[in-house]
Amino acid sequence: MVHISRICLRKYGNFLDNLRLYVRGGPGGMALPRLGGHGGNGGDVWVVATKNMTLKRIKDKYPLKRFQGGPGGNSSVRALKGERGKDEEIPAPVGITVTDDNGRVLGELNAEGDRVLVAKGGRGGTPYSAFEPKKGQAKQIRLDLKLIADLGLVGFPNAGKSSLLTALSNATPQIASYAFTTLRPEIGKLMYPDYKQISLADLPGLIEGAHMNRGMGHKFLKHVERTKQLLFVVRSSNNNLPDKYVSLGLVFGCSVFLQVDVTGFQLASKTPFRSAFEAVQLLTKELELYKEELVSKPALLAVNKMDLPDAEDKLEELEEQLQNPEAFTHLLPDDMIPNNFVTFRHVMPVSALTGFGVDCVKSCIRLSLDERAAMEMSTVHQEKLQALRHQLHEHL
Repeated sequence: MVHISRICLRKYGNFLDNLRLYVRGGPGGMALPRLGGHGGNGGDVWVVATKNMTLKRIKDKYPLKRFQGGPGGNSSVRALKGERGKDEEIPAPVGITVTDDNGRVLGELNAEGDRVLVAKGGRGGTPYSAFEPKKGQAKQIRLDLKLIADLGLVGFPNAGKSSLLTALSNATPQIASYAFTTLRPEIGKLMYPDYKQISLADLPGLIEGAHMNRGMGHKFLKHVERTKQLLFVVRSSNNNLPDKYVSLGLVFGCSVFLQVDVTGFQLASKTPFRSAFEAVQLLTKELELYKEELVSKPALLAVNKMDLPDAEDKLEELEEQLQNPEAFTHLLPDDMIPNNFVTFRHVMPVSALTGFGVDCVKSCIRLSLDERAAMEMSTVHQEKLQALRHQLHEHL
C-alpha cells in the first residue's frame, strides 16, 4: 500500500515541499599592490521569505538551481577600494527551514521578509592576504517547507478529513470513498462574522509508525509542526485497510484537537473493533511515541456520528470512561496504553453527515485559539514589564 501511494504521489508534481539548491558567494576583487589598494568583498547569497512564492515557482524560474553572489570590484588607480559585490537573493515561501547537506539548520523563514544568509562572499585582496582575493563560500542547501496553519487535520487514510475541511471552510479538496485521496496538503480558510480568518490544513493520511518515518512518515508529519492545533479525524467504516493504518500527529506549543466516532471503528472485517475510548487512547499513544510531553497539553475532543440511533448512550459511556481512564485500561492491549492520558477541556458531539454540532466545533476552535493568543500576549506583557522593572532597578 505504501508503494502504491508513492506511485500516486508522482501525479501531483505541482506541489513541492523540499528543494535542493547550489549557492556560492561572489569572489573577492583583485587588489592593487603597488598602491596598497584593496579589492571589494564578494556579494553574499540570501534566502528571503517572499509573498505568494512557492518552491515550484523557484524550480520553474531557475531550472539550473544555482545562485551566486556578485564579484567584488577590483582596486584601481581611480578607486583604490573596490566596490562590494551585489548580493543574490533567493525568493522563497514563508514556512521554510533552510539546512545544509549535513542537516545543520541555517535558519527559518517564519514571516514575510525574514532572511537567512546561506553563502558569504569572498574577501577582496588586502595586504593581510598578500593581496590575494578569496573565493566565496560554496555549498548545497535544502529548502524544506513546513506549512503554517492554525489547525491541522490528521487521521486515517479515507477518514473523512477532506469532508470535514469542506464543511468547516471554503476549501474544495478532492473527496472520494477510497484511501489516499489526499496526496498533498490542502489549505482552507474558516471565516467568522467579525472577519476573523483561521487557516485549516488537510494533511494526507498517515500510518502507524510514522513517528519512525514509516510509510509517508516525516514527509507529511513535518507539516503539523507549525500548526497551532490539531484535529484528529477517525471514521467508523470498512476501508479494507490493514489494522496498521492509524492517525498520528504533532502539536508544538498548542492544544490537541481530536475527533472520533461515537460508535468506534473497524478498519476491516479481519481487524479488531475499536471503541471510541480505544480510538482516543490509540491516538494518544501514537502522539506520545512521537513526542512524549505533547500529551500534557490542553486538548479538545469532537465525538462524531451523533446521527446514529444509539449515539447518546455511546457518548455517555465515552464521557464516563474519559473521566477516569485508568479504571478502563483493562479494555486496552498493553501496547495501546499511554503513559499519560489526555485531559480534554471540551467534549463536543457532532455529526459531519447532518451538520449537527459543526457550529459548536467552529466556536470551540475560535475560543481555543483566542485563549491561546491572550495567554501569549499576557506572557509578552509580563516579560516586558519584568524587563522595565529590571532597567528601573539598575538606574536607582
